Amino acid sequence: MSSYAQLALLLGLGIALGAMPLVLPLLIGPRYKGKDTESTYECGVDPVGSSWLRFGIGFYVFALIFVAFEVDILYLFPIALVYEDFGWRGFVEIALFLSILSLAVVYAWRKGVFHWAK
Repeated sequence: MSSYAQLALLLGLGIALGAMPLVLPLLIGPRYKGKDTESTYECGVDPVGSSWLRFGIGFYVFALIFVAFEVDILYLFPIALVYEDFGWRGFVEIALFLSILSLAVVYAWRKGVFHWAK
């Protein structure tokens, strides 16, 4: 089997497996749409009021900062595995990386991102 045939096979398999979760519910899912289908469901409790509430921008900013720091922490795992190979140069680079992250936290703190209004 040539490498182009393998590539085409893997590409077709990837497209099929990617489309399956999108198409399969349309084929086997229930067709009934009633009043309960369009209501907001939360832990089995009947909803009170509208589900379209406005949240403060602080929630979104806090979530974005959390996601950014989680991605940055993922960069530290590969370095931790090969830390002994880098020596002092690796230590300085990691210290510089963490200091820049710390400056970002200090900046967000000074801007009042972590202050929640009551």
